[in-house]
This record gives sequence, C-alpha cells and structure tokens, in this order.
Amino acid sequence: MEQKIKQDICIGANIRRARQAKKLGQTELAGLLQLEGVSMTREALVKIERGAQHIQASQLRAIKNALGVTYDQLLEP
Repeated sequence: MEQKIKQDICIGANIRRARQAKKLGQTELAGLLQLEGVSMTREALVKIERGAQHIQASQLRAIKNALGVTYDQLLEP
C-alpha cells in the first residue's frame, strides 16, 4: 500500500523552488519522473506544487532524485 504524506509544510513550494532553480519546466520534471518509474502528469505536479494534492512517498523520492536535492531541502518549513 502506498503511503501519502499530508502537506502540513510547504513541500509543494519547495518542489517548485528546486525545480525552478534547475531551470526545469513542469512538463520536463514530469518526464524525468517517468524515467524514475513514477507515473505523474504535469497536471498532478501542478496540484502538488500548489498544495492541492497529497504527495505519495514514492513521488517525493522520485522528485528528490530527479532534482538532485535532499529530503531536508524538500521538507524545510
């Protein structure tokens, strides 16, 4: 069973910040996630970045890997 993480901190904003720092568009990041074996659409990524959708632990791991950041960077308040 896949665990979901409730966004009680600014995970979405941290993802957006890290993505923009790498100069990646949302579509590009979604494509990199596909290479990590995680199916995510651009629309789902938009919702996660806005905090409107919960993020799964596997998605968070794939985003961390694709962006080359640490969990601490994604989970900082």
